[in-house]
Amino acid sequence: MRKLTNDELGRLTVEEYRRAAKMPVAIVLDNVRSANNVGSVFRTADCLGAERLCLCGIVATPPNKDINKTALGATESVEWKHFASTLDAVAELRAEGYTILSVEQAEGSIALQDFVPAVGKKYALIFGHEVNGVAQDVVDASDGCIEIPQVGTKHSFNISVSAGIVLWEVFRKFKFESTD
Repeated sequence: MRKLTNDELGRLTVEEYRRAAKMPVAIVLDNVRSANNVGSVFRTADCLGAERLCLCGIVATPPNKDINKTALGATESVEWKHFASTLDAVAELRAEGYTILSVEQAEGSIALQDFVPAVGKKYALIFGHEVNGVAQDVVDASDGCIEIPQVGTKHSFNISVSAGIVLWEVFRKFKFESTD
C-alpha cells in the first residue's frame, strides 16, 4: 500500500470550493476561547463542506496566528462571520430557515446516533465554551439539543473533538444515508 500524494487527492482549489455545493450546516461557536480550537473547527468545516462558520462573542477571528496554525488555510475557503452575541447569530440563522441545535448535555437531548437530518432542511449546530459549554440562554433559544454519548469520568470532549465527531456524523448521514 502506498500513501497518496497531495496532488493525487484531487482537492478543489479555494475558488472551486467556494462555488461547490455544501452540506446544509452552519457551525456556530458560542464564546469558544481557544484560537487553536477555532482553527481546528475551520479545518473540519472545510473538510466536510459546511456552509459557514459563525464566530460569536469572545471567540478569536481571522487573521490570527493561532487560528492559522490549525486551520491550515481553511479561513480562506470557509465563509465566516463574527457576531457580538450567539443569540444574534441564532436570530439571523433562524430567519434564514435553519433549525437551531445546540450540542450539549441537556434534558430531552437526542443522542447523536439517533439524530436523522432531513433532506431539504438546514441546520445550525452550536458548540460551546471549553469549560461552560453552550450558554443556557442559547440552549433556551435552540430548537433542540444533540448529545454525544460518553462513558468516561470526564464531563465532555474538547470542543474541536466534539465538532469533528458531530460534523462527521451529520456529513455521513447527509451523504450516505439521506432520508426524507
